[in-house]
Amino acid sequence: MNGLFITGTDTDIGKTFLTAALTKALRRMDIPALGLKPIVCGSREDAEELQEASGMQLSLDEINPLWLQTPLSPYAASMIENRQIQLEPVFDMIKLLERSYPGPFLIEGAGGWLVPITRDYWIRDLALSLQLPVLIVASIGLGTLNHTLLTVQSIRQSGGYPVGIVLNRFKQTDDAASLTNPGILQDLTGLPVYVLDEEDDLEPIPLWLLGSCGVEAPRVVKSS
Repeated sequence: MNGLFITGTDTDIGKTFLTAALTKALRRMDIPALGLKPIVCGSREDAEELQEASGMQLSLDEINPLWLQTPLSPYAASMIENRQIQLEPVFDMIKLLERSYPGPFLIEGAGGWLVPITRDYWIRDLALSLQLPVLIVASIGLGTLNHTLLTVQSIRQSGGYPVGIVLNRFKQTDDAASLTNPGILQDLTGLPVYVLDEEDDLEPIPLWLLGSCGVEAPRVVKSS
């Protein structure tokens, strides 16, 4: 599959903002990116944001084939709603979209890497099943080193391929942690790190992130 899987170190960490911003930035380059959130728990606002970012090309049910209304992990929500989660419709929808559209597909997970979908199937397993490179979204502030390093470690140990880290600055001040964390994470993980502001429209898209989406970097033609 052509695209990228977006996971986070926590819930409400900025995954949807990043996924929508990247989808819109690619589409401004005439690259027909589509943002998907296969599993939603609680409000469907995130799926609606990705629908808008994708130019209203897909229905909500195509973007989000599995919707639980309780704002918890899928596993916990399914127990509260007395509902057995079936993943076949999720994979069937993704395969249908893959046959119908060229992509790239930017697929946002639910919560973090080890959020349980069922008792024995996790967001990790969904990402690995799709065989997509993984982008990690985290906060830039104090505490992010532990959360982000654990996430990178788990992805690698699972056989996944992390391609980079996006640190969001939402509601963060320029304290010592926010100023030093990007460089430390890049040093300790060997991954590229991008700092995302709330008004950031990802223009231009960093070349490493563009390549991670399966898009060839534009050639620069030098004038004679």
